[in-house]
Amino acid sequence: MSVATPALPVRAERLWAALLAATLMNLPLGSVYAFSVLLRPIEQELAIPRSALSLVFGLCTVGFTVGSVGAAFLYRAAPAPVLVLASALAAAAGTAMAATAGGLTQLLLGYGLVFGTGGGAAYILLQQSVNMLVRRRQGLMNGYVVSLYPMGAMIATPAFHVCNEAFGWRTTLAGLATVLVVCGVAAALLVRHGGARLVAPVGGASTDSETRGPAILGPTFFKLSATFFLAASAGLMVLSQAREIVAAYGGAAALAVAATTGITGAIAAARIGGGWLVDRFAVPHVMCAAHGLALAGGLLVILLPAPVTAVLGLGMVGLGYGFVSGATAGGIGLYWRPADYGRVAGRTYVAWCLAAIGLPVLAGHLFDLTRQYDTAVLIAAGANIAGMAMALTMPKRGWREGG
Repeated sequence: MSVATPALPVRAERLWAALLAATLMNLPLGSVYAFSVLLRPIEQELAIPRSALSLVFGLCTVGFTVGSVGAAFLYRAAPAPVLVLASALAAAAGTAMAATAGGLTQLLLGYGLVFGTGGGAAYILLQQSVNMLVRRRQGLMNGYVVSLYPMGAMIATPAFHVCNEAFGWRTTLAGLATVLVVCGVAAALLVRHGGARLVAPVGGASTDSETRGPAILGPTFFKLSATFFLAASAGLMVLSQAREIVAAYGGAAALAVAATTGITGAIAAARIGGGWLVDRFAVPHVMCAAHGLALAGGLLVILLPAPVTAVLGLGMVGLGYGFVSGATAGGIGLYWRPADYGRVAGRTYVAWCLAAIGLPVLAGHLFDLTRQYDTAVLIAAGANIAGMAMALTMPKRGWREGG
């Protein structure tokens, strides 16, 4: 007489909880894009030149990339909620370290490496959690997730400005560390409630060899990364120094802060839009058009330099970057299977890192030499031209049609 094997309990999967966890954690992490608001007060108190402070932002992206790539190797080390909480606490510790900095070294270590690495790991862990639950509209969902960083910057920019004026930049960073702890705890609880796995179940349909998509480090990956890199080079220059660029073109402080806030908001909307568009149109077409929009913005600033045109042109550069970023996130979901999403996305952010330590740092150096951003804007326009050409070399479809 055979004995029936008891059925395993059905694992509850709640996409809304995974999305809410990503929202709560990535909004404060996105304050990294509001770094330009911290430039002047830190520069004045610690007597650190602009190019060196730009290096802090650049090193932060290095840490972010290390965390992003490394997160995929931690999937089996501990449950997802534990990994998310540990990453959030690391980011908070780095921010607190930066708040007590007496010089460049501690800023580089705290804000650059520790905050960046913790933030990058949390970002990929939450993105992977979402993608393991998404069944349709992958582009839109991933566009939303990557929009959270500029949304966070849009909130942080005016908040940082007010706090800097009232209490100083150290209090601003200490407050951010506190928010990261609170949001990290909430995100970990939501990930647990959402029930998402970080790895595909053994023998599941998603592990079928016919659904693996292109090689993770194959031609499609490198073309996607190169197109993303060229857009990010221009976009991160704008995000990291928007306030000071507007000021260099004659804009008042209030206009510069408002422009920084508006640009980050526009990038957030464009990231959602980029993800939504790749659900409907070919990825290379969306990316080429986005680079064209950014190019038009750069040419506007170059040909008609003035405070208003600087704001408008920088906004267009930011929008182009946002569309490419959303299309990249959505494209990964279309080209590769869900179980591979975090691994591919983490490696893609190497391009983001290289972009952040390239043109933004160069722009800060050129400003120190000339007190202008004209040459940096011209270089950004050249990157957008190259990006248009690179985008058109990518496959139009995903693995289902041999892309």
